[in-house]
Amino acid sequence: MQQYQRHKLSVAPMMDWTDRHCRYFHRLLSAETLLYTEMVVADAILHGDRQKLLGFDPAEQPLALQIGGSDPEKLAKAARIGADFGYSEINLNVGCPSDRVQSGTFGACLMREPQLVAECVSAMKATVSIPVTVKCRIGVDEQDVEVALDTFADAMVAAGVDALWVHARKAWLQGLSPKENRDIPPLDYDRVYRLKARMPDVYVGINGGIKSLDEAEAHLAHVDGVMIGRAAYHEPELLAAADRRLYGADRPDADPREIIEAMLPYIAKQLAAGTPVSHMARHMLGLYHGRPGARRFRQILTVEGAGRQAGIDVFHRAMDAVDAITATVAASAAESEAYALAHGNIAAA
Repeated sequence: MQQYQRHKLSVAPMMDWTDRHCRYFHRLLSAETLLYTEMVVADAILHGDRQKLLGFDPAEQPLALQIGGSDPEKLAKAARIGADFGYSEINLNVGCPSDRVQSGTFGACLMREPQLVAECVSAMKATVSIPVTVKCRIGVDEQDVEVALDTFADAMVAAGVDALWVHARKAWLQGLSPKENRDIPPLDYDRVYRLKARMPDVYVGINGGIKSLDEAEAHLAHVDGVMIGRAAYHEPELLAAADRRLYGADRPDADPREIIEAMLPYIAKQLAAGTPVSHMARHMLGLYHGRPGARRFRQILTVEGAGRQAGIDVFHRAMDAVDAITATVAASAAESEAYALAHGNIAAA
């Protein structure tokens, strides 16, 4: 557990979102946050284009590879390949509720088969020296979460798991879509807290509906780590404060312009390799969330970044537009303050 203990915050693995461009961007915001790949099926790792599926920039570390599967032998081989690629962790998906995942007998449906999952974890642990972790739900369908989660966790610990990341919701495999499974089943954070209290020597991280660092800090009073998903993607600037607030870093939070400027060399390199602007820009749309000019920033990156001929100048135009709007807002605010002061002085006289 000591090797894993430093991971107070992570960004959840999210299909179609946490690709290598997203992760590089997130790493610029936080040096400490643990990042995850999208889930990659073990069979794809064994038989597909490994460089395309698993390639990453070393700057993304610490970086975990999330694998989907239920065959111990295949998972062990896939884990070995991931370790050889340089990942710092292998994570087994036991939380995804999609029909496609269920048809492959992995994901959340494996909550019903803790011994099989334990065999998978044991096989991977025997093959790699890096941490092997599991991301799961508190239960599925009609399971009693008090019994199901403890039974599952006990099996994982017996198999040597290095950490458990628990999405604090049930997964309803029948009747709810994957999207609905992210929101409709009620959150039960207390159930995860009880698991941690029962297993004080086991790393337990919590996931599900966490939207801010304030919430993360509150959870860290009960568990070892917090995993943030959509909030980190849609409001990425929250990651910029994570190192200072959660890890005690003695440095100021980077502002959006600094982050974009730091991202530009990577963007230029990717453009030279044939990667379209849109593949990188789409992950950065929320960077100015809540700030003047945010809407215009998103508009420029989305519209102007979509063209085949779009280049790095799109990012400069987006930043300049935000700066202009920010200056206008500041000037207006200063004018209003000056008027208010003058008006107050006249009234006082």
